[in-house]
Amino acid sequence: MKLYLVEDEKNLQQLLVTYLIEDGYTVTAFDDGRDALNCLNDEPDLWILDIMLPEVDGFTLIKKIKEKNSLTPVIFMSARSAELDRVIGLEMGCDDYLPKPFLPRELVLRVNRLLQYKRTTQNPKIGSYIFDVNRRILLKENISIDLTVKEYDLIKLFLSNIDQALSRSDILDDVWGDNYFGSERVVDDTLRRLRKKAPELPLEAIYGFGYILKGVI
Repeated sequence: MKLYLVEDEKNLQQLLVTYLIEDGYTVTAFDDGRDALNCLNDEPDLWILDIMLPEVDGFTLIKKIKEKNSLTPVIFMSARSAELDRVIGLEMGCDDYLPKPFLPRELVLRVNRLLQYKRTTQNPKIGSYIFDVNRRILLKENISIDLTVKEYDLIKLFLSNIDQALSRSDILDDVWGDNYFGSERVVDDTLRRLRKKAPELPLEAIYGFGYILKGVI
């Protein structure tokens, strides 16, 4: 699995990279937050972020990472006021926190725990359906429901924004792209077909605005 580590202290960075690679991970390391920010679209399996970074700090990075995909796990590291940073980090969506100094092996164990959890939840349950990410289908009682490319992309978008209302224009931009010049009606038409295939999806229309996927059970 692919990890991105953002740490400007070179000796610590190299030590952590060595431990993580020895445990079987592919690791890309960054010296500053700006370079890491330019690689958000790579969507690694997990980010490890120092809070105090040159150019762009860890708080800014986690905000952008979670906006891109709220399900991507993030571990924070900090040598500053541990309690304050931990609280702020948790509020911003970090999945684990390590105050410096720490043993490199402890970081490896925490990475293992988070990615094991991610592996067991990568086919989430949505209402009465299982979303099989790799096979790109919905499953219900061993019956498979095939999805078109756009239907699959829509489900992934909603899963990254559980219990958040998404406007038609936001959905259109994310799934069809900024260069799509058709009507927003394509969103309604595609979701209508999806809901016909899977009528028990906890997906609700918001009159005059868009749609919301209710919490995954």
